[in-house]
Amino acid sequence: MQIGSRYLGNRQCAFTVWAPQLKQVAVHLVAPEDKLIPLQQDEQGYWHGQAEAEPGALYFYQLDGETDRPDPASHCQPQGVHGPSQIVDHSSFTWMDQQWKNIPLEKMVIYELHVGTFTPEGTFEAIIPRIPELLELGVNAIELMPIAQFPGERNWGYDGTYLYGVQYSYGGVNGLKQLVNACHQQGMAVFLDAVYNHFGPEGNYIGCYGPYFTNKYKTPWGCAINFDDSYSHAVRNFFIQNALYWFREYHIDALRLDATDHILDHGAKHFLQELAEATEEFSQQQGRKFYLTAECDLNDVRWVRSREKGGFGLDAQWNDEFHHALHALLTGERNGYYLDFGDLDHMAKAYTHNFVYTWNFSKNRQKYHGSDPCDCSPNQFVVFSQNHDQVGNRMLGDRLCHLVSFEAQKLAAAVYLISPSIPLIFMGEEYGETAPFQYFVSHGDPDLVAAVRKGRKEEFAAFHAEGEAPDPQSEETFQRSKLHWDLRHEGQHQKLWLFYQTLLRLRREVPALNHADRQSLDVSVLADEKVLKLRRCHHDSQVLCLLNFNTQPSSIKMALPPGTWKKLLSSADPQWGGAGADLPDLIPTERDQTIAEQQLILGPESVVIYGSV
Repeated sequence: MQIGSRYLGNRQCAFTVWAPQLKQVAVHLVAPEDKLIPLQQDEQGYWHGQAEAEPGALYFYQLDGETDRPDPASHCQPQGVHGPSQIVDHSSFTWMDQQWKNIPLEKMVIYELHVGTFTPEGTFEAIIPRIPELLELGVNAIELMPIAQFPGERNWGYDGTYLYGVQYSYGGVNGLKQLVNACHQQGMAVFLDAVYNHFGPEGNYIGCYGPYFTNKYKTPWGCAINFDDSYSHAVRNFFIQNALYWFREYHIDALRLDATDHILDHGAKHFLQELAEATEEFSQQQGRKFYLTAECDLNDVRWVRSREKGGFGLDAQWNDEFHHALHALLTGERNGYYLDFGDLDHMAKAYTHNFVYTWNFSKNRQKYHGSDPCDCSPNQFVVFSQNHDQVGNRMLGDRLCHLVSFEAQKLAAAVYLISPSIPLIFMGEEYGETAPFQYFVSHGDPDLVAAVRKGRKEEFAAFHAEGEAPDPQSEETFQRSKLHWDLRHEGQHQKLWLFYQTLLRLRREVPALNHADRQSLDVSVLADEKVLKLRRCHHDSQVLCLLNFNTQPSSIKMALPPGTWKKLLSSADPQWGGAGADLPDLIPTERDQTIAEQQLILGPESVVIYGSV
C-alpha cells in the first residue's frame, strides 16, 4: 500500500497514513488556506482521505485532535524537519530517459559522492556539469550519500528523519530529478544510499504515529526499528514502499542499504528478503533491472545468496575487509579493527574469497567471525581503497593521500581496480584530493549537539586517537571538506587522474580483466619480497599483475606461461610520476613450454601489469 500524499490532478490529493492506535487523524492544511479534513481508518490501521488541494500546499496530520505533526512519508519539507509537509505533483516533471535500461551491475564503476561537498554550490544541479568528466575517467555510476531530509543544511545524511523527502537545501524534488535525468541521458547510472536501520534524532516524530520501534533489540541508535514484532507488517511496508518510491518517482537505479546488520529481524522471512522480492517484482513490471546493494559487518553470505539457496537475494554487498586488508598493509595501522589485518595473506584471501574472516578467530572481536562466500561470484561484492566511512570516521578525516606516499596511492588504486569485484571510488581520490572529509552536522538542539561531540570522542578512543576532533557542528568543518576539483589538472594530481583512467580503460578493454569468476583468478604470495602475484584469464586473454608492497625495490624470479607478454602498465614509469623501473616491454617465452625463470626488478610500492599477446 502506497502511503503519504498523492496528487491526483484536478486539485485533488489523496492521503494515507498508518496510525493504528490513534482515535482520530485529520489532514490539517495550513497554506495557502487553513482547513481540517478528517480521515477514515481501515481495519489494518491505515487512515485514508481525499481533499481539494494543489501542489505546493502545506499540511500537517493532526493526531487525536490535539497535535500537528509532519507526514512521516513527506515528499518535501521546505521549512525543515519541524515544519509542515508539502504536496508534490510528480507527474509534472518531464523525463527524457525513456531509452535508459540501466547498466549490468558487474560492469559498473561506482563513484561515491556527498552532494554538499562535491561542488562549491552543494546542490544536485551543480553535479550535472561534472558528469562528462566522470564518464571520461571511466565511471559509469554515481552513488549519492543519503539525501533524505535531515535537520539544518549540512549533514552526512545519516540523520535523515523523512525518508521520502529530498533534502531541500540540495535542490529538493526537481533538483534530484534533473540530476538523474541528466545522468541517464549521458549513460550514467545513479545509486542512492538509503538508511533503513534508524531515523535521525531531530525531527523524528514517527513514533507518534505507531509502534515503528521495538524494545526487543538495541542498536547504536537506541531501540531497533520494528521489523518482526507486533504491528511490524505496516513498518515493513513503510520501508518497502520507500524503496519502490525512489525507483518509480525518481528513476533511481539502485539502492545502497546502510548498516543492514542493524536491521534486526528474526521472523521466518527477513525484511531484506521481502525487500529483494518486491524490487525484483518491480523490475519485471518496468522491464529493467533495479539493484540492491548492502553494507553489512557480519561477513554473512546469506545477504547475497539466492533465495533458492537460503539467502536474502540482494545483488551485492560492500566488502569492508578488502579495504581493511589493503589499508593495514599500506599504512601499518593496527588499531581498532585493523588489529585483524596487515599480512599479505590477508590481501590474497580478500582477492580469492572476498571475506578475509570466513569463520576464523578475530582478535579484535574476540570470537570466530564470518562465512565463506566462494559459491558466490566476485561481482557480488563492492571493493574500494577509501569510502565515506573509512575516511570520515577517522578523527581528522584524513584521506589515504595524507597517510601514504604517492607511489602507494597508485598501488592502492591498482589493487582494487584490477580485482574481479565491483570497484567504488570515493570522490576526489582519483586525483589525490587534499581536503579532508570530516564529520559535520547542523542540529538545532544544543543538547543533541553536545551528545554528538561526546559520542564522536568516545568513538575515536577505540582507535587510540590523540588530540581534539574538529567540531562537527561548525560550518568550518563542513567547508574544509569541500573538494578542490581543479586540482585534477595539476602536477601529480593530473598524473594520478590519468593513472586511474588508464586502469579503468584496461578493466573495460582487456577480456581477462573484464570477466569475473573465481576459477580464472590465481593469487600467490611472494612473502620474502612483500609481493602479490595475481593472474587473471578469460579464454585466450591472460593478465599477470605484480603488486609490490615493499618500500624498497623487489627482485623476483618467476616462471611465465608460454607466449609473449606485453607490459600494459607500470606505476613506476615516469609518465605516472614514478622514478622508473628496468622492466622489459615484451617478454617472449617458448610457445610449447613455460620458461624456467624470469627475473624482474619491481620499483618500491609499485604495480606492473603484463598481458598476453
